[in-house]
Amino acid sequence: MDLKRLEKTLLEINQFSQSEEGVTRLAYSKEERQAAEHFSYLCRQEGMTVRMDATGNVIARREGSNPDLPVVACGSHLDTVIQGGRYDGTLGVIAALEVIRSLNDKRIETKHPIEIIAFACEESSRFGVSTIGSKAMAGLLDKESVAELKDSEGKSISNVFSECSLNFSGIERSNRRNEEFKVFFELHIEQGPVLERQLKQIGIVTGIAAPTRFEIKIKGQASHSGTTPMDYRKDAFLGAAEIALQLEQAAKMEASNGTVATVGACEVKPGSMNVIPDLANIKIDIRGTSADSKNRVIEKLFTSIKQVEEKRSVSIEYSELSNEDPINLDEEVIQPLTESCELKGYTYMHMTSGAGHDAMNMAMLCPTGLIFVPSKNGLSHHPDEYTAIEQIGIGTDLLETAIVEWAGHMQ
Repeated sequence: MDLKRLEKTLLEINQFSQSEEGVTRLAYSKEERQAAEHFSYLCRQEGMTVRMDATGNVIARREGSNPDLPVVACGSHLDTVIQGGRYDGTLGVIAALEVIRSLNDKRIETKHPIEIIAFACEESSRFGVSTIGSKAMAGLLDKESVAELKDSEGKSISNVFSECSLNFSGIERSNRRNEEFKVFFELHIEQGPVLERQLKQIGIVTGIAAPTRFEIKIKGQASHSGTTPMDYRKDAFLGAAEIALQLEQAAKMEASNGTVATVGACEVKPGSMNVIPDLANIKIDIRGTSADSKNRVIEKLFTSIKQVEEKRSVSIEYSELSNEDPINLDEEVIQPLTESCELKGYTYMHMTSGAGHDAMNMAMLCPTGLIFVPSKNGLSHHPDEYTAIEQIGIGTDLLETAIVEWAGHMQ
């Protein structure tokens, strides 16, 4: 494989950004669609056929000697968070393209067709719901609830689809059958510090944590900050803060299970220094690989909501934004990846993923493998996100080996 070519292609894709600091390529934005079109062009240059499904997923296919066999698929996503990094998602798509280029350079023909999938809307940054493209492909998307989604500018997802020449009403046409796939692989940066600290070149993922997300609205009473005694206040923000702190304690009690909880957004109104807040709107993310552990944190969240309502004389409404189940990945994929690392002399470890990935939805369709490469200082969703090209090369080599093994090398 050609690592300089891979690095150059990463640079090309990341030029499609709304931001000079970091990469901002929100789902279905002009920049994200331009990146998808450029990726499609590069795939066609390698002799692949390319189509876009009803959700905006780009699917590039390299034919096998037997086109009727199920595909060996790989890929990730091209959208990013606001002012994110150059590697999250994008690496998995471009590394998969480099595998195809490498196979073409070596004139290797496979029995099974190979597909690269660039999934749409993996990040939740625009609509508050993640992995929309892979959910649609796996038949896991709740069309009615998704139809209500709006971005920060108030644009509905159906209108955004229309702007991209997509028809939201036909989104179920993205669904695919289990028998279409033999296996799916995703190469991804770790987005955490473990591999770097453990001096490992590869992480072989055994399970993926799944998020449960809530929006909570605390309604108090606005009043003058100077004339209202502390005991008479119905401070919505302090109610939100108390819930947040109790949530933190609940998650810390589950630390041995790896469960985490985050209050990632907080809006306070009226937002004046001399007015006691009458409304606080917070968004909560709870995730883990143990469903029981995650549920215990959720139960304690509900308990804290009741306690805060009574203690502070505020009213609280909450809605569930999403609730996904943790995923255990297939041993029939984990074991060959492990053996390949040992044969190649790559240092590796088995690990779980605290972040969600498109792989967790593809695991509902077929055996799935998720490969991690180290992230410098554990940084991700940040402009300084970085993985050395040498480490990327090791992960891409492992990905190529896995794809050829599963697709069947024609002699």
